[in-house]
Amino acid sequence: MVVGRFAPSPTGPLHIGSLVAAVGSWLMAKRSGGRWLLRIDDLDRDRCRQAFEDDILRTLERFGLLWDGAIGRQSANNDQYAAVFEQLRQLGAVYPCSCSRAEIARSGSAPHPGEEIPYPGSCRGGLPAGRQPRAWRLRTEGVTMVFDDLRHGPVTHDFTHSGDFVVKRAEGFFAYQLAVVVDDRLSGINQVVRGDDLLDSTPRQVLLHQLLGWSLPQYCHLPLVTGPDGAKLSKRDNTVSLADGRVVGHEAQLLVKALDFLGVCVPVELQGVSCTELLEWGRLHFQAVTSNSGL
Repeated sequence: MVVGRFAPSPTGPLHIGSLVAAVGSWLMAKRSGGRWLLRIDDLDRDRCRQAFEDDILRTLERFGLLWDGAIGRQSANNDQYAAVFEQLRQLGAVYPCSCSRAEIARSGSAPHPGEEIPYPGSCRGGLPAGRQPRAWRLRTEGVTMVFDDLRHGPVTHDFTHSGDFVVKRAEGFFAYQLAVVVDDRLSGINQVVRGDDLLDSTPRQVLLHQLLGWSLPQYCHLPLVTGPDGAKLSKRDNTVSLADGRVVGHEAQLLVKALDFLGVCVPVELQGVSCTELLEWGRLHFQAVTSNSGL
C-alpha cells in the first residue's frame, strides 16, 4: 500500500504552491487506495507558531484534504533523531565542525546565483587546535549519488558541488535533512511527493537512507507554481489561508486551478461542485506523474 504524506512547516499560512503540493501528494497516494498522512514539520522552533498550524489544518479541511490517522510532529521525535545520529557517529559517518558560515564563504569561490557554497572539508580530518564544534557534518567526499524521480527520471548529484552537510546544529537541534529521513521512516512513508524546490535536498536524504540501511521511498518532485515572468510566486501574495478574505467562498475554484496545473482538467459541468467531489473526481481521473507526463 502506498503511504504518502504532506509535511508543512507552521511558519506561515499555506500558499498556492503548497496547495498544489498537497493536492499532488493526496492524488498520488489516493489514486491506488493508499494512505495520506499529515506531519507538522516544526523543527524551526523560533519561527513556528501555533496560530499558523491551526490555520493550516483548517485550510486543508476546507479544501477537502483530509488526512489519515493522527497528525505527526517533528517536535515529538527528538529522541529518535538522537538515536539515529548516534548510529551515524558509531559508523564514523559524521564529524564535528567548527567552521562558521563566514569562514566557509571566505574559503571558496563565489557560487552562481541560487547555488550554495560547498563546504571545503576544513574539519574533516579533525578540529583545529583550540576550536569548539559548531555543528556535526556527514561525510560525502567522493560520493556521486543517482536516484530515480517519477517526474525527472534518473537524477545525478555529485557531492563535490555541495560538500559535507550538517546533520546536527550548534544549538543541539537536529538538521532538516536528518529529521525528515527519520520522520518518514517512523511513519512508514514509501512515497514522497513535493515541490521541485526540495529536489536538491533529496540526494542528501537518499545518502542517509543508504547509510542506515533503510529502503528508499518513491520520490516525485512537482513543478513549482510561477508567475508570468517565470519567477517563483511570493508566499505572502498568494496565500490560500482562510484568514485571507479573497479565499473564503472560492476554495473550489482554487482547487480546480490546482488540479489543472497537475494535468487533471476538470470538465465545465463539474466546476460548481464541492471540493470533496472535485477531489474524488480527480482521484478517479488522475494519471500518475511520470517523467513522460509533461508536467
